[in-house]
Amino acid sequence: MKRLLLIFAIALSLAISGCTTKTHRTAPVPRAMVLVKPEATTIEGRFMLPEGYERIKAEEHSFADYLRNLPLKAHGSKVKYYNGESKKNEVYEAVVNLDIGNRDLQQCADAVIRLRAEYLFQERKYDLIHFNFTNGFRADYTKWREGYRVRVAGNSVSWVKNASYSSEYSTFRKYLDTVFTYAGTLSLAKELTPVKIKEMEIGDVFIQGGSPGHCVIVVDMAVHKSTGEKLFMLAQSYMPAQDIQVLKNPNSLSISPWYFLDIDDTLATPEWGFKIGDLKRYN
Repeated sequence: MKRLLLIFAIALSLAISGCTTKTHRTAPVPRAMVLVKPEATTIEGRFMLPEGYERIKAEEHSFADYLRNLPLKAHGSKVKYYNGESKKNEVYEAVVNLDIGNRDLQQCADAVIRLRAEYLFQERKYDLIHFNFTNGFRADYTKWREGYRVRVAGNSVSWVKNASYSSEYSTFRKYLDTVFTYAGTLSLAKELTPVKIKEMEIGDVFIQGGSPGHCVIVVDMAVHKSTGEKLFMLAQSYMPAQDIQVLKNPNSLSISPWYFLDIDDTLATPEWGFKIGDLKRYN
């Protein structure tokens, strides 16, 4: 695995915890009410809302606005692994149209890192693009732009100037691949700030740091105009590296890919179970 490149990496365990969710007070919504527009090419355009709901406002140029407008592959597209093979477990409603490279790098935490970094790069907020490696080393994109590269020697990481300044997107992508190599759920969980489930916002992350751990990111939210009940939508990557995908709701297929925010203790996603205390946010 990629993180074995560092001595401090922990051996992977493939056990996945089981989970259950509470029964919601809201009556089931007929599937036909959740309209899908196959021709639409963004999350906001592709997925409509159950009757009575409206999308929560997202300010222009915000992270929430960026996630809601992520480009999607054609309706019915399959999730692909980094090696070109298709994912057999169809746990998703749509596939994000964003390259994943040809190495086993962009897994779960990496996908969250990628989305955050792409947004900041698009907004030219370069100083805010930085992520920690598992051993705590902070990798700033501004250093990478200046031509510095990381040197890894056992558990020691340092910057070495061996390239020219470059603001090209291709250089940015190489920076991300390096972050993917040495970061993961363990490091990302420490970077994020806990948030109460009722205070969820688009861009928040359910994360369990571990080897393996897992994380999913909130990419859209809506609220009922009368009752105030909220819905949210999730996206993930997984192991091995694969396309970012908008997840199905396995417990409420009538409103999938929307999830009710009124959850008890555990959030069940198709491939992982999270506790409500696992919700965190970028500072």
